[in-house]
Amino acid sequence: MKKMIFLFLVIAILVSACRSAAPESKTVTLKIAVIPVIDTLPMFVAQADGLFQKHGVQVELIPVASAPERDQMLQAGQADGTLNETLSIMFFNKEKIQLQAVRYGHMATAGSGHFFILASGKSGITDINGLKGVDIGISQGTIIDYVTTRLLQANGFGNDDIKTIAVPKIPDRMALLASGELKAGVMPDPLAALAVQQGARIILDDTSSPKLGASVISFRKEVIDTQSDAVKAFLAAIEEAVTLINANPSKYSSLLVEKKIVPQPLIGTYVTPKFPEKGIPSEAEWNDVLAWAKEKGLLAKDIAYKDSINSALLP
Repeated sequence: MKKMIFLFLVIAILVSACRSAAPESKTVTLKIAVIPVIDTLPMFVAQADGLFQKHGVQVELIPVASAPERDQMLQAGQADGTLNETLSIMFFNKEKIQLQAVRYGHMATAGSGHFFILASGKSGITDINGLKGVDIGISQGTIIDYVTTRLLQANGFGNDDIKTIAVPKIPDRMALLASGELKAGVMPDPLAALAVQQGARIILDDTSSPKLGASVISFRKEVIDTQSDAVKAFLAAIEEAVTLINANPSKYSSLLVEKKIVPQPLIGTYVTPKFPEKGIPSEAEWNDVLAWAKEKGLLAKDIAYKDSINSALLP
C-alpha cells in the first residue's frame, strides 16, 4: 500500500511539472489604426457591441489623425491592420508585398455617395459642363485624384478638360470652397455634406460607379501569415456589425458623434449610409487603379493582384 501511495505521489508530481513546463496559450490582440472617417464605423460598432469578444479575438482600435500617420504605424509594425484603399496598398507593395486587402471597407450606394465633386456657391457653376477647364481642388496622387479623373472621363471629359490643383488638407479645401477662392473641390462623405451646408453645390458623385472610391480593410502580410485565425475572427465580427448597421442605421448615431466621425454641425441631420457585405476588389478594379497610377508616374511597374488581394479570410 505504501508503495502504491508513493507511486501515485510521484505520478502527481510529474504531471504537475509537465503542466508547469507547458507554454501558456497566448491571446492575440490585433492593433488596428483607424482614421476618423465613416468607413470605420463597423469597427467601432463591433467594439461597442462586444462582437470581437464574441468571435474570440481581442482588438485595439488606435485612433490616428491622418493617412501618413497611419502608414507610418504600419511600416513600423505598430499596427497590424487598417482601413485604406487599393492605391495605398500598391504604394506599400511596390518593392515587396507588405499589405493585403482582405475585405471592402465602404463604398457608395444608391442615393448615398462616398466622394463628391463640389462647386463653390460663389462660383456660378451649376452643372458638370461648368467644371471643364476649372481648377478642382484635390489631394494629388491619392484615391481622390483617381476618382475625380475617372468620374469626369466617364462623363465625356478629355484630358485637356480636366484641371486639378493640389489642396491636400481638407480643412483648407473646405475654407477655400466657402470663400469662393476655389471654384470646385472634391470631398468625402460626410464632409461633403458639411460643405453643402456652408453653401457648396454637389455637381457629381460616385453613386454611378460605386467601386471607384471603395475603401478596403487590409492587414500586414506577416500578420495574415502568422495570425490568420485572429484575422478571420475580426472579419466575422465586422460582417455582423455591418448587418446590424444596415438593419438599423440610426441606432449608431451617438457612436458617430463619440468617435468624431461626423462634424458637430451635421448632428441630427446626417443619415448613416449602408455598408457593403463581404467582398473584395476585382482584378479589373485593381488593374484600373494600377494603370492610372502608372500613367501618373506614381508607380513604375506592375504589382500583381493575386499578391495584394486575399479573399481566403472572409467568413
